[in-house]
Amino acid sequence: MINIKKAQLYKTVFKPEELSETPYKEVAFVGRSNVGKSSLLNSIVKNYKLAKVSSSPGKTRSVNFYFVNDKFFIVDLPGYGFAKISKTEQERWRSLIEGYLKNRDKLKGVFLLVDSKVGPTDKDRMMKDWLVYYGIPFAVVATKIDKLKKQSEKATVEKRIREGLDLPKQFPIIKFSAKTNEGRVEVLKQIERFLE
Repeated sequence: MINIKKAQLYKTVFKPEELSETPYKEVAFVGRSNVGKSSLLNSIVKNYKLAKVSSSPGKTRSVNFYFVNDKFFIVDLPGYGFAKISKTEQERWRSLIEGYLKNRDKLKGVFLLVDSKVGPTDKDRMMKDWLVYYGIPFAVVATKIDKLKKQSEKATVEKRIREGLDLPKQFPIIKFSAKTNEGRVEVLKQIERFLE
């Protein structure tokens, strides 16, 4: 399993034309606004101040490149599906996300984050179909697993997400909590698999 010793913000990009190639491999986090991308990033690098976290959706408005162990990048993308911003800003985010995902030679894998309480949304399904269409390897992370109080909810969350995203039976879903660090090891192992 990969051991993260060092992580720092390398660059922040607001426009698709600023998305230059990096010399290192990359893994990216995508998901709807407020799904927990920045919290996941902070948890896996064990630095709870690295990526800005907010309870209000839409905090990440740029593509943020974090340089890890002087070897690879973790890329935090803006959340999609946030309604409380202008159509112009939504369009800018969409072109930024697509511009990043479509043209990256060094992108080795994407973590598609789904809120375990909400389940997959239409936009999550579109993102998954998009990743499949472009042949980008991806893993699915069920975030905020600690918010599921009933054992029955925890037992069925994988099935609900798998069916909601129309994934094969054997497709693994990583259950994750930034609060308890449940699933952190599985995410790190998956990063290692992507980078191999």
